Amino acid sequence: MSLQNVGFPENHQHYTKLCHEARALRFTSGYATSSPLNFRDYGQPNSNCYGSGYSKQMTTSCATLSQSIQEDQSPSNMLVDSFGRFHNYLRISLTERCNLRCQYCMPADGVELSQKSQLLTTAEIVRLANLFVSSGVDKIRLTGGEPTLRKDIEEICFQLSSLEGLKTLAMTTNGLVLTKKLPKLKECGLKLLNISLDTLVPAKFEFMTRRQGHERVMESITAAVEHGFNPVKVNCVVMRGINDDEICDFVELTREREINVRFIEFMPFDGNVWNIKKLVPYTEILDKVKQRFEGVRRLKDHPTDTAKNFLIDGHRGSVSFITSMTEHFCGGCNRLRLLADGNLKVCLFGPSESKWWSIIGGRPSGSSSTRLKSATNLGRGASYAQSC
Repeated sequence: MSLQNVGFPENHQHYTKLCHEARALRFTSGYATSSPLNFRDYGQPNSNCYGSGYSKQMTTSCATLSQSIQEDQSPSNMLVDSFGRFHNYLRISLTERCNLRCQYCMPADGVELSQKSQLLTTAEIVRLANLFVSSGVDKIRLTGGEPTLRKDIEEICFQLSSLEGLKTLAMTTNGLVLTKKLPKLKECGLKLLNISLDTLVPAKFEFMTRRQGHERVMESITAAVEHGFNPVKVNCVVMRGINDDEICDFVELTREREINVRFIEFMPFDGNVWNIKKLVPYTEILDKVKQRFEGVRRLKDHPTDTAKNFLIDGHRGSVSFITSMTEHFCGGCNRLRLLADGNLKVCLFGPSESKWWSIIGGRPSGSSSTRLKSATNLGRGASYAQSC
């Protein structure tokens, strides 16, 4: 089953401009790579564009992924877009609330929250998740806001991990209140854990997040390792002039422990002002790592990997780079996003969302499965891949 492409987002030119600026930075900074960002004009396919239906990289990725997915799923049940991408990964936002105020994420006073009555209940989350799993999704990641602020987080994990066909249940958290919850979360079926941490300096943490709690996050990382999460992934957004002097310190976390440090390129998000000066290209980060550490070698990528993964001689853990701005990975995207209010967002960079309340109005059925695929179709028009 193939979903129909429904066009470009209204602000596609804005995102194209941002990506052009990111590409220009890589070349003017002397960090050009062999994998340039390529764009296509509106309605004019570019054979080198990762996001176009003509991309050799994407075609190869999707063919490989298709073969592996179809071993477990009937093609007629899966969510496939017009670019041939199989969507088997669902991110569920459990809440809009967060106990940090990271400067690149939200204002100091926070954001206006939806009324509680507008947010998905536990039963609705499980019902929708079951519908996705029956349509080929085999990995679910819980996000927020901050997912651990949900009082029913353990119950949600237990019910989701019990869904037949779901292989992996993961969660991304800031780690502030994670330590005490870890034993129960693992018992309830949580398998993978990402912890967000942008600095190893307590004072800088307080400046960047407008909150205290650095020690608690570090304790959560240690506790996650001790509870057998392997690897524990630490997400670090790198910003020039703020934490780019800590890159090698983060890499040291991987020396004795099975930790995967993931350096993420800073990107504009929602209402944030675009500031090219803050962006540190992945090649610059990698150069710093290679200058400090010997035996840095790249691992083979999976078709749907968003990260470029590296091992370092003598280190038990690993290092990865998420190149959202300088070398985007739209061609192999397999993700869908279910927001806390029940709306579906198929592209992080696009404004389009699909309404969901009509789908969960009753017990999942063949008709609701059809509406699921239809809603996915509507959202796909907001794909960042089509504007870059």
